[in-house]
Amino acid sequence: MKEELLKYMEHPKELEKLYLKNKTDFKKEFNLLYPSIKDTVVAQFWNERLNHKAEISWGTNKELFFVIFISLLAGVIAKIPEFMGFEYETFYSRNSGFIVFPLLSIYFIWKNQISRNKQLIALATTLVALVYINMLPNTTNSDTLILSCIHLPLFLWTLLGFAFVGKDVFNPQKRLDFLRYNGDLVVMSAIMLIAGVALTGITIGLFSLININIEYVYTQYIAVFGLAALPIVATYVVQTNPQLVNNVSPVIAKIFSPLVLITLVVYLTAIIYSGKDPYNDREFLLLFNALLIGVMAIILFSVVGTSRTEKSQLTIGILFLLSVVTISVNAIALSAILFRISEWGITPNRLAVLGGNILILINLLIVAYRLFKTIKQAEKIELVEQAIASFLPLYSLWTIIVTFLFPLLFSYK
Repeated sequence: MKEELLKYMEHPKELEKLYLKNKTDFKKEFNLLYPSIKDTVVAQFWNERLNHKAEISWGTNKELFFVIFISLLAGVIAKIPEFMGFEYETFYSRNSGFIVFPLLSIYFIWKNQISRNKQLIALATTLVALVYINMLPNTTNSDTLILSCIHLPLFLWTLLGFAFVGKDVFNPQKRLDFLRYNGDLVVMSAIMLIAGVALTGITIGLFSLININIEYVYTQYIAVFGLAALPIVATYVVQTNPQLVNNVSPVIAKIFSPLVLITLVVYLTAIIYSGKDPYNDREFLLLFNALLIGVMAIILFSVVGTSRTEKSQLTIGILFLLSVVTISVNAIALSAILFRISEWGITPNRLAVLGGNILILINLLIVAYRLFKTIKQAEKIELVEQAIASFLPLYSLWTIIVTFLFPLLFSYK
């Protein structure tokens, strides 16, 4: 290895091949050789590449204390039903989104130093949403109430997006950065959740060994505060140390895309033999649409993740096939919804699902077309990203319509 290092020191391509062939031996031999070649630029570059240790940053003390404060505030909001005597089911069904999303918005408003006017707009919009959802009549079996409760967190997520992009509301790249942040947040939150569950089990187990039962106090307070703070702390870690997950999210997306494609094809084939059909089975149609939304999210995050790593034709081809299969799933769901509307008329649920499916179908068609051109004509994958970014405001608009207008249009039914 030593002789090969010296031989290819002035040949970057061959040196890279040598490194990829055996990284461990390459680093070991290079470090032994470095004192004798440290005056060359190439050697200095490789020394930094091989021996640089990324430091974990926790931002400024001011930012750390701010995150601790809003994390505690999230826990307090989560405990409001217990503190104020509210009914748990009613409170959480209407207000679960307010536990985290507004506080994350506050974090990005503070971090991005958004103007006072935009701060007031964000505050006023959040307060209007809070008052509105809690003023809706508590009608038994109200479809519009359920729809509003489901779509409200999506609306609050939209407000979080505005806080994230800051001054660059119309910048497509910032919208894509917001999607990347969401992917990184999911990965970091999952890691921290696993660690938290392990810590909870160990802690309760240790105290039980000395006959002290802390299960109730731990689960009702420490666990609740921890779960409420989890997205906030994960956001803080992702924002201050992006290198921790920058390479993880694309890898996960790359692994899951082909697996989801295979699963989806097998699932669609199994439907034919199972006798299930979404045209007459309402519960199956709902699950079918949930599957569609999940796969759509995987496609979007996979495209965004692929764009910041290698742009291999194989990966893009898998995403194209996944888009095509998902379009087929969407077409089945859409036809089932139209069938149910033609047979039994318009209802809030059917209209909400219909609008969402139409938006997803149009977005998928555009994404699939762009992916196809990327494969055939070597079109830049950035154009696929633009197709995703340009559609985000339309999804936001639909959540506003369903959340705030549907109860009024259908008289709270």
